Amino acid sequence: MNPYVLATLLSSLGLGTTLTFASSHWLLAWMGLEINTLAIVPLMAQHHHPRAVEATTKYFLTQATAAAVILFASTTNAWITGEWNMTNMSDPIATAMILTALALKIGLAPMHFWMPEVMQGLDLLTGLILSTWQKLAPLALIIQTAHTFDPILLTALGLMSTLVGGWGGLNQTQLRKVLAYSSIAHMGWMIIILQHAPQLTLLALLTYILMTSAAFLTLKLSYATKVSTLATTWSKNPLLTATAALVLLSLGGLPPLTGFMPKWMILQELAKQGLPLTATVMALAALISLYFYLRLCYTMTLTISPNTVTSSTPWRTQTTQASIPLALSTVMALGLLPITPTIVTLVI
Repeated sequence: MNPYVLATLLSSLGLGTTLTFASSHWLLAWMGLEINTLAIVPLMAQHHHPRAVEATTKYFLTQATAAAVILFASTTNAWITGEWNMTNMSDPIATAMILTALALKIGLAPMHFWMPEVMQGLDLLTGLILSTWQKLAPLALIIQTAHTFDPILLTALGLMSTLVGGWGGLNQTQLRKVLAYSSIAHMGWMIIILQHAPQLTLLALLTYILMTSAAFLTLKLSYATKVSTLATTWSKNPLLTATAALVLLSLGGLPPLTGFMPKWMILQELAKQGLPLTATVMALAALISLYFYLRLCYTMTLTISPNTVTSSTPWRTQTTQASIPLALSTVMALGLLPITPTIVTLVI
C-alpha cells in the first residue's frame, strides 16, 4: 500500500477514536465511530483476496448496522429528553438499544458471530488493530454511559461472553479464530466488572492489549496462522517459542504472569460486592479458555512436526519486522504482576 495512503488511514483511525473519546454528544461520538470504521475498511481489503474482501464486507455491514442503531437510539433519547448529552439517558428502550449496538461493535456475545469470521480473513497486523484499537472507542462509550445500563443486562453479557469465548475457541485449528474467541472472552471480563469498578475495566483492557499485541506480533514473526504450523516454530526460533508459550499462558490468566492480575482483582471485587456465584462462573469460564491456550502451548513446545528434523537448524529465519515492539509487549505481557500493589493503590 502507498505510504501516504497508509498514513492517512492510520491518522483517520486515530482521529475517529479521539473524537469519540472527547465527545459528550451522541452525534459527535457516532461520527467518530463512523470515521473509525471507514478508515479500517481499506486496510482490511488491501490484499485482493476473496477471503479478505468477504471479511471486509461482513465487518462493514455489522459496524454500519450498529452505528445506525446508535444513531436511532440517541435520536429517540434526544426526542424524549430534549438533549443529546450522553449522561442524560433516561429512556430505558433507547439505553438498551445503545448497549446492544455497542456490544455488537466490540463483539460481545451473543452479538459476536461476525468476529471470528472477520478475523480469519485478515492478515495478522490488521487483525491486531481490529482486536485492540477498534475496541477502544465503543468501550469508552460503554464506560461513560455505564451508570444508565441495566446491571442484570451487563452481567448477562459479561457471563455469556466469557463462556462463549471459552467454548468457541476449544475446537479451532486457525490461530486467528482462537485469538478472536480470546478477545470475546476478555471483553466479557471487562463488562462484568464495569458497574462495580470501572477502573478495573480499564486495567483489564490495558493488560489485554499488551498480551494480544505480544501474541499477534509473535505469530507474525514466525509466519504462523494455523495450529499445525506452530509445531515447526521451535526448530527455527527456540527462544521466541518459549516466550510465545508464556504469552499464551498469560492470556489464559496463569500466575505469576501479567494476565493473572486483572482476573484476580476482578474476582476479588465481585466477591466484595456479594456476588460469589458470578465470580465462580467467571473463574470456571476462565478455565475453559485456559484449556485451548494450553493446547496451543502443548503443540508449540512438546510436539514435533512430522516434516521437521530433530536437530535445531543452524540458520534463523530472516525477518523485516521491527523486533522492538514485540520485545516490549512480550516483557510487559509476562512481567507486570509484581507491580500489582502499586496498581491497587492507584485504582482502588
